[in-house]
Amino acid sequence: MGTLYANPISPSQTRIGWIGIGVMGAAMASRLLSAGYSLTIYAGNPSKAHPLQSQSDVVFTMVGHPPDVRSNILDPETGLLWGLRPNSVSVDMTSSHPALAREIFNAARSKDCWTVDAPVSGGDIGAREGKRAILAGGDASVV
Repeated sequence: MGTLYANPISPSQTRIGWIGIGVMGAAMASRLLSAGYSLTIYAGNPSKAHPLQSQSDVVFTMVGHPPDVRSNILDPETGLLWGLRPNSVSVDMTSSHPALAREIFNAARSKDCWTVDAPVSGGDIGAREGKRAILAGGDASVV
């Protein structure tokens, strides 16, 4: 658990998964596509997203509310943490609770994965225009 995250992020090498393509998530995912990244996108039942997670270096979630965050990330049978490869990163962009973010971080580190709690502001208009503020919290080398 003392290893630092050192994977370089680049459009040609970084595989990105995206869970949650509602109004804001779809706009944010399309911005990543416009920047040249390849995305595997999933919406719906989190248990069906395990193939997405195991093929991705970074998986973003942008879901409705804290209970959705918990089920999509931490559920012991369907949560994305259980499908991630070691040294992968989960980035949750849902507005949630600090205690839940700490719980997710600790669970991820026990799996040799990393997390970034990254709630956003700017609403759906900001997402479409690429003018959102992202408040990222986590290990500095990962953020």
